[in-house]
Amino acid sequence: MNPAILVPVKDPVHAKSRLAPLLNADERAAVACALLEDLIAALLPLPWPVVVATSSARTEARIRRLGWQIIHEKTQTSESASVDEASRQLAARGFDAVLRLPADLPLISTADAAELLSQSIPSPGAVIVPSRDGTGTNALLRHPPGIFPSLFGPDSFAGHIREALAAGARTRIIVNPRIALDLDDPADINHFLTQAAAGETCRVLLKLRVKERLSCHGG
Repeated sequence: MNPAILVPVKDPVHAKSRLAPLLNADERAAVACALLEDLIAALLPLPWPVVVATSSARTEARIRRLGWQIIHEKTQTSESASVDEASRQLAARGFDAVLRLPADLPLISTADAAELLSQSIPSPGAVIVPSRDGTGTNALLRHPPGIFPSLFGPDSFAGHIREALAAGARTRIIVNPRIALDLDDPADINHFLTQAAAGETCRVLLKLRVKERLSCHGG
């Protein structure tokens, strides 16, 4: 298997809108950038190529300094559209598998990502890691990349399993509590801050005194 890691990154200015009850726009952008830094720290030691799909000039500048590949998006219509278009481009470049990871996994480790990419996956095949509530898809490895379409959003875990079965892909489900935690809403942040976490995201949230805000917010 010749895989690439694909990370779609929304412009930080528009990121994390579901955290609006807790954080203002500048604060949400700061959290989004911190999340990306934690993901970078986890992926940097890996031997597989990392490709970032984004329309953000700020993000592109950061990724160029790392020497990672960039797929520039003129517009971003949806997570699924971004992932599927990027996957088509990567397949055309000779990659026969693509692991999509979101940019908001503050607990993911290098070993977590390596475990997914070290799986023995037949073609057609897929590896899916569900979100913390079991309804979303927090990691998706497809071999080949376009074997079935992306359905990110509500109930995407069930949707991806359904599409994988329809495509005849052997599907492996891996439950990983670190990959399962993304930061979409105040409840996710509250859960994250109860973990023995370090890293840039934790530092930024503590600087913003989010614990105190969650108490006032009822989180």
